[in-house]
This record gives sequence, structure tokens and C-alpha cells, in this order.
Amino acid sequence: MDTVPGLDLDSPPFDLLDAQSRAHLQNAVDMGFYPAGTRLIEAGKPSPHVFVLCKGHVQALDPVASGERRFADYAAGDLFGTFAVIAGRARHSYVAAEDVLCFLIPAPVFQQLLANNPRFAAYFNEGLSAKRQLAAGQQQGSELNQLMLTRVRDAQLAPLAQVAGSTSIIDASARLKADRVDCLLVLGGPAPGIVTRTDLLEALTLKGYAVDAPVSLLASRPLISVRADEVLFQALVTMTERHIERVVVQSGDHYVGSLGMAEVLAHYASTSHLISLRLARASTLEQIGQAARGMTDLVRTLHAQGAKMSYLMELVSALNRRVMAKIFDFVVPVELHPQICLLVLGSEGRREQILKTDQDNALVLADDVDWPGIDAAMEHFSATLAEVGYPPCPGKVMVSNPHWRIRQRDWQRRIAGWQADASGEGMLDLAIALDARPLAGNSELFDPVKQALHAIGRDDIALRQLARATLDFSTPLTLFGKVRGDDRGTDLKKGAVFPIVHGVRTLALRHRINHCNSFDRAQALVDAGALSAELGRDLQQSLAVFMRLRLSQQLADLDAGKPAGNFVDVRALRRLDRELLRDALRVVNTFKDHIREAFSLRE
Repeated sequence: MDTVPGLDLDSPPFDLLDAQSRAHLQNAVDMGFYPAGTRLIEAGKPSPHVFVLCKGHVQALDPVASGERRFADYAAGDLFGTFAVIAGRARHSYVAAEDVLCFLIPAPVFQQLLANNPRFAAYFNEGLSAKRQLAAGQQQGSELNQLMLTRVRDAQLAPLAQVAGSTSIIDASARLKADRVDCLLVLGGPAPGIVTRTDLLEALTLKGYAVDAPVSLLASRPLISVRADEVLFQALVTMTERHIERVVVQSGDHYVGSLGMAEVLAHYASTSHLISLRLARASTLEQIGQAARGMTDLVRTLHAQGAKMSYLMELVSALNRRVMAKIFDFVVPVELHPQICLLVLGSEGRREQILKTDQDNALVLADDVDWPGIDAAMEHFSATLAEVGYPPCPGKVMVSNPHWRIRQRDWQRRIAGWQADASGEGMLDLAIALDARPLAGNSELFDPVKQALHAIGRDDIALRQLARATLDFSTPLTLFGKVRGDDRGTDLKKGAVFPIVHGVRTLALRHRINHCNSFDRAQALVDAGALSAELGRDLQQSLAVFMRLRLSQQLADLDAGKPAGNFVDVRALRRLDRELLRDALRVVNTFKDHIREAFSLRE
């Protein structure tokens, strides 16, 4: 038989085959033409082929009591019949809706391809997770891949010298020199701590400590550490977030070394560290703005190199925190910091904001605070955020709006009002507040506010009303498995991201889970038995798919001089991404059914 031209073996999933298997497939594949109305596969029966649709339109039909019900549509480039070959019987019937032309892969050949190529088999057997990893891998660069996969234990760790807290400063300095290290682990005292070369130098030259003073007085506590089995990228995030240049590495209960920014940068020249340095050195609002404006380029670079969404969100959140805290320090007099707590809300509160889409923030004020200049200062704060790239919130959920900067006791009254009212607007404000996270000022002011928010989890009526919003927007997926949209594209925020984010937020409130991040909430719900392991995993995978596809479109919008939006042009997606989107939207529908059952909701 002559080989059949046209089957693209360089696109998923065939690019997962080794060279020998590709050659075998190319020699074995055939073509078939089927007139409209032809039944290609019958439900409950095996199929002699796996079909790759070359031209035309095929419908999948489910057997029901009244006959058959349309389940999904397949167009050029789609595969079908794989389950019928793998399991020996088809779940659906497949009928040509018009004249179709297909590539035909003989069932024995397909089975052999699965047996000889584990990654190819995983694509069909492991579903959404394997496809998502494949999609990310297609755009992953080798340098970032090294940073993502290299574990802390595999980096060049510095030796960790240990001294007792009673060791004198002069003896500690001698130990640093003798062991050729940059820091010492100080044991004893209230808790382990760390002392760096700079700490010792400043103690003797600037702070007037005696050379025989105990080194414990200089130790930084609590000790910031990373686990040896964490990836280097996580260590980078930790150092960025904590404003430090070195962390201690822990394996089990033991400290095994230290890791500095220099060791991390030996693996990857990180733009994020340059931004961190600029922020640390910034002495004016203009300099803060210059540093912050580099974040979009950082996101673009990391995304193009295949950074995992979870890592990207953590790193951007750490940088956003430094930008906002730095501006807060400039705007709010230092003597007022103990009486004010700056909160971030929404996606930034959940640590899920990747691009600077809008400001969502609020203030908790001490009950006895007296600050006549608060109006002007908060207008300045919001305006400065806008200048450095954080657009104002369309709903005015900002500290410049007096509605979102109130005293601690007023927050507690307002939360009680939301709970009693349970109206649409009250539930919207409650949902926004549930993602609140302290960012600057006195975080203890938020504690009673947080307790009042979590107390709503014991109110079944309020919970049901809150959960109902999960169903407000229809999933952009037809009954037949086609992704819906309009002239602008498909709205991933309303139809895909929001139902997952809000659904896990509401379930987390019911089950008294304190996490703010949606991925952490989903995993905690699995651990608590409130979600099945399969659904919890699929929700996290689906949310990552939506965020990656939306980010790609948003970066393209910015490159075209347009504002970053939430609409994705499905027609422009790769076939694998279309499959992922369709699979992920089905997970959204499954989750909505779970929410309906969990909260006894009826539409």
C-alpha cells in the first residue's frame, strides 16, 4: 500500500510518537470517503479504525429510550473512535452529517502505538491533565524548563555552619571566615535564626555592639526556609516575597545548607530579580513605577517559555505585593501604620492576578484612628497605582472610595448586614471580601473581620444565596460539545473562570477552609472530603487551562494596542487547545451540577 499524504504527525497527539512508530503509522494509515448519513461506528460495538476527520462534519449520538440524542460534533482535525478501539466497544454512535473524508488508523496499529509509546497512551488514558501538560510543553523553553524541574537539593547549596546563640560576635565572625560561608545558623534562644556577614559588619560598625556580645542578639527570626524537594522557582518566589537574598534549605527535620539568589541565578537569569532590586532601591514613586512597568514583559517572557500558571501567579503576586507595599509606605505616614491595614481583594487577594487588570483593595481602620488627611492620601494611593499600570476598578472597589475604607467595628456591622440582607449586591460585596488578604500596615486589624466573614459559613441560607451565583452565567458550550461565542469571541471570565472560583470559594466557606487561592481551596476541599479527588484535580487543571488561554489572548491584545480582555477567539486556537477548552468546559458543567446538589439549588 502506498503511504497516504496529509496526516500531520507533527501535531498532537502524534508528535508524542517515536520515529519508528511514526513511520509505522504513516505506512499503515488509509483514507476513506463516506456519504452523508453513513454510520461510521455503532454504540456498544468495537470499531475497526480510529478516525481522523480530514473534511466534513460528524455527529456523535447517545442511545436513549426515545432513540438517539446528539452528544457532540466533530470537525476537520478531530479524532474519534479511540475509546471504541481501546475498550472494545463505543460509548456513542458516529454518523456522517455530510459527506466526509477521513484518515483511517487500523485498530491493531493504534493498539501497538499505545503499547510502544507511554506518553501517547497517557494522552488518551489520563485525559485533561496529560493534554494540559502537553500543551504547556509545546511552548516551554529549555532554560525555564531547567528552573521549573530542578529541585533545590540539586542546586549548588552553600554549606551551613551552626553556632550556639551564646557565641560572641567576634567568634562568629571568625567562624564565617574559617568556613568560607555567608551566613550562620544560630541555635538556642526562642527559635533558630540566621546571621549574615552584613549583620555582623553592621553590628560592629553602625550599631555599637561589643565584640563579646552574644550573636543571638543579631539573629533574624523566624527562620525562612525552603524544602529540599521544592523546585528552584519556588525558592525564587520565596526570596522575592520576603525581600531576602538567602534561604535555609531543610530536608525533613534537618537543615542541610543555604541557597542564595546567586545560586538560583546561576540556573536562570531572572528578570524578576532585577525588578526586585529596583523596588528595593526605589526612593521615589517614579522609580517604583519604572520597576513595576517591567512586570508585563516578565510575564510575557515566562509565559512564552511555558511557565506553570501556579508559579507565574505566585511570582507576580510577590512582586505586586512589593509594589503596593512600597507605595503604601510612601503615602501613609509611618506613625499611622499600626492603625491601618491595607487589604487586597479579588484575583490579587487570591494570588491569581497575572496581568495588571484592575485595582481591588480596601482598608481596615482602627476604631480610634484620627487621620484628617485620609481622603487625599487614598486618592493619591489609587492614582499612583493607576500611573504604574494598575487600572482603576470599574466597580470602584478601591481605597479611594470611602465605602471600602471603614473602621474595624463598621466592617463587622457591614458583614452582619450582608448576611441578613442576602441581596444580589450584598452577596457580590461579600464574595469580594471573602478573598481579602492583608498586604501592608497592621495585619492584626483584619483578624476580627476575617472571623466575622468565616462565621457566615454556619448560615445555610446565606450560603445557598451565595452559591446561587455560581450558576448565573451559562457555560459557553452547546449541548453538542461546541464552544459558543459571539463576534468578540468566548468570554472565559464569566462562563469558565468565575463558576470555578466562586464555587470553590463558597464551598471553602461552608467547610471552614481558610485558604484564599482557588487551587489551594480546591485541594483543601478534596482533603476535607467535600470534593472527590477526581473533581478536585479536574477543577484545578481546568482553571489552569482557562487562565493560560486567557493570558495568551490578553498578551496578544496588548501587542495589538488593545486593552487586555477576557474574550478568546476559539477559531485561532491550536487543535489541542480547542480540545482542552472543550474538556475543561465540561468540567465546569460537572462542577455546577455538584454545586446544585450540595446546596439544593434549582434553576
